[in-house]
Amino acid sequence: MEIVIDKNSGYCFGVEFAIQMAEDEMQEVEELYCLGDIVHNSMEVKRLYDKGLRIIDHEQLKDLHDCKVLIRAHGEPPETYQIALQNNIELIDASCPVVLKLQNRVKHAYDSTVQQNGQIVIYGQQGHAEVIGIAGQTRDEAIIITTEEDLEKIDFSRPVTLFSQTTKSTKGFYHIKSLIEERIQAAQGSIEEFDANDSICRQVSNREPHLLKFAKEYDVIVFVSGKKSSNGKALYSVCQRENPQSYFVENELELEASWFKNANSVGICGATSTPMWLMQQVSDRIKEISLQEA
Repeated sequence: MEIVIDKNSGYCFGVEFAIQMAEDEMQEVEELYCLGDIVHNSMEVKRLYDKGLRIIDHEQLKDLHDCKVLIRAHGEPPETYQIALQNNIELIDASCPVVLKLQNRVKHAYDSTVQQNGQIVIYGQQGHAEVIGIAGQTRDEAIIITTEEDLEKIDFSRPVTLFSQTTKSTKGFYHIKSLIEERIQAAQGSIEEFDANDSICRQVSNREPHLLKFAKEYDVIVFVSGKKSSNGKALYSVCQRENPQSYFVENELELEASWFKNANSVGICGATSTPMWLMQQVSDRIKEISLQEA
């Protein structure tokens, strides 16, 4: 049986950068705090925990003083930096450069729209760490749009500036954009006062068309991702759409031998938060299963 790991899957630049910063820092200290899971993958979180990375939440951050805390790739709102200053916390800022650029753009847009009675709208997952950081640039006044129903939150007679979470689907963003344009026209608002900004990371969005092709090339697809990963859920649905014999696993222990009966080829792929070593473990286990079945 042919077993192929998708070479385009695995960490995006931002996640790889954050993990490298954490590992470098842990060579200097026995324990390093990290604000939230460094990556939405429990296996990788466990590996880094064993090296000394300790996950904390925002409430715990308030009680820390005179220590080092890593900011992960998702970025943080301004409040986090203020707490760090007050508590003499040294921040190891591993925010993804693409996310930092977006935060900056949103901050400038918010400062401008306040004078025009406008609204900042973010197409993203409510409660997602990156979205919290972006909304923080607007003093949490941004309107978060996840579904079409959320459009009811917008006043279409006022100016609208639209941005996207960097990991959302391009197709989804442009669908929301067109719906907002329709609503503005229906409300007799001004299309000239609608500013749509495609702020999706192309390194992430380009994976969708690639996976459409990849999923068709193999009898069975095994998609490896942490269950918390929104990017993982989105990319898995792409695979499933193209190949009904697609299966979602968090690790090699979740594999079932019945999936591979009569299969001549298996493609293994994953999310931007899936480490390559984990996909390799899944590949090794599938090889064992195929030999047992032979």
